[in-house]
Amino acid sequence: MRRYLRAVARYGARAVAFGQQRAVQFGELWRRSLQVRVVVSTLALSSAVVFVLGMVLQNQITDRLLETKEEAAIAATRDSVAVAQRQLQGVNLAADAVRPRLQQAWNKLSSSTPNTDTVSSSAGTFEPVLASPSQSLSADGEVVSAGPYDDVPESLRHFVENNQLAVQIHTVDRPSGRTTFLIVGTPFGSTQQRMQLYMLYPLTAEQSTIAVVQSTLLVGGLVLLLLLAGIANLVTRQVVRPVRSAAQAAERFAGGELDERMVVVGEDDVARLAQSYNKMAESIERQIRQLEEFGGLQRRFTSDVSHELRTPLTTVRMAADVLHASREQFPPGLARSTELLVDELDRFESLLGDLLEISRLDAGVEELSAEYADVRPIAVRAAQAVAAIARNAGTEIILDLPDEETPAEVDSRRIERILRNLLANAVDHGDGHPVRLRMAADDDVLAVTVRDYGVGLRTGEADLVFNRFWRADPSRNRHTGGTGLGLAISLEDARLHGGDLDAWGEPGKGACFRLTLPRQHGVTIKSNPLPLPPPDAKVPTGMAADVQPLTDDAMRVTVAGNDEAKPELEPPTPVWEEAR
Repeated sequence: MRRYLRAVARYGARAVAFGQQRAVQFGELWRRSLQVRVVVSTLALSSAVVFVLGMVLQNQITDRLLETKEEAAIAATRDSVAVAQRQLQGVNLAADAVRPRLQQAWNKLSSSTPNTDTVSSSAGTFEPVLASPSQSLSADGEVVSAGPYDDVPESLRHFVENNQLAVQIHTVDRPSGRTTFLIVGTPFGSTQQRMQLYMLYPLTAEQSTIAVVQSTLLVGGLVLLLLLAGIANLVTRQVVRPVRSAAQAAERFAGGELDERMVVVGEDDVARLAQSYNKMAESIERQIRQLEEFGGLQRRFTSDVSHELRTPLTTVRMAADVLHASREQFPPGLARSTELLVDELDRFESLLGDLLEISRLDAGVEELSAEYADVRPIAVRAAQAVAAIARNAGTEIILDLPDEETPAEVDSRRIERILRNLLANAVDHGDGHPVRLRMAADDDVLAVTVRDYGVGLRTGEADLVFNRFWRADPSRNRHTGGTGLGLAISLEDARLHGGDLDAWGEPGKGACFRLTLPRQHGVTIKSNPLPLPPPDAKVPTGMAADVQPLTDDAMRVTVAGNDEAKPELEPPTPVWEEAR
């Protein structure tokens, strides 16, 4: 028994899983196919209409058959009343005298046929029942009758006893089976000799007719639904096919096949749609060509100008270095001007380098020199590169790195540049609060977040920070003297690795930038080991910035009062010490 129950449960689970799978597949087909939706909707609405019409027709036919049967049965009953009156004329109401006369009249009615000259001929066969009045009872107290008096329902007897002609449909259980009769009951005779006549007309023929009508309506409805479904499918295909053709042409056009056009057939609405699409495609192609030419000119101009500026910049740099080396011999004002000149030349060289890098990225000539390397030392080098800037800004850099090696197929130079730009940006906008770099990895993906607790980002600015030369607040003082291209270059470097760089921020809660990279080139990123927004995004302002400084033996970070110690990373030189 248990084995049987387990088998039933197993097959039941399979059936449920199969049904769920088919439901999901149908749901996807329903969402993606206009043709399926139109055909199914047409079929559903047509089914409702056919069902309603079938019910109405069936009720009309049934009512008409019963009305005809009832009229014929009443007419035949009246003819039978005349025959019974002749047979029972002058009968004595005593029980012993009534019984043989009732039986004789019953035999006469059973052997007689309806009058062919009247509507009673359509009543069909019948079973007569004759009964004496209630005062003429047999010795055992039963009503004296001839025929199947027990098949007559009590409700019909009550009407006839009150001298009313009554009709009722009643189902009788007999040894041969259940039979439905149309029973007509009527009193007859004189006031002193009241008798009762019940005529039982089988409805077998009418039931057969109704069954044939029901099967005909059912088959006809199914055929009609199939025809409607086929017609709807054909009509929908005529409309959907051009739409699908337009969608395929648009997909190929979006994929770069700018010469893709739709075929114009006829002069109907679909043809006008194709003509409009072709005109739109030609206009877009022309504008794209113009933009490509303009972009090429712009990139070539940027590259040429950057290269041409190299020679005069080198000359100016040499002269500035000579002046800077002799600044102690100048008056204080002139010496200060020399220092400012050198600082601005440094920034100009950085801007020129970024412009050359952007031009190479735009031209698509940059190559990725990727090799497997531990990413943790790269993060340490990036933090050491901005340590002096952080010390001047009063900002502490906290490294939260994995205990074990974290190898990935990366271009170390580019990754270090990304992390250096992110750290410098965090220091610049951190308002003196600590900056935390956190690294985590799983089997396929490596993620690094740089978190600051400064002014943060307003709504919509997270998508703008990677635009070239964009600044959230142009009036804000910068500690790093950036060129405005660092984050744009970082985003391109991340995409060159097959990864991504995204940002989060809220006013007063700081900002967080997340770098996501595949650990092996060509792997698709499906998950991320570090969430964005960061876990401390809901911590009240000031609580998340409770960080302890780095020590010589370990890197420790305290977030909202919880201490988490990290082991030493070789070499164990903290960022502050290297900066000194």
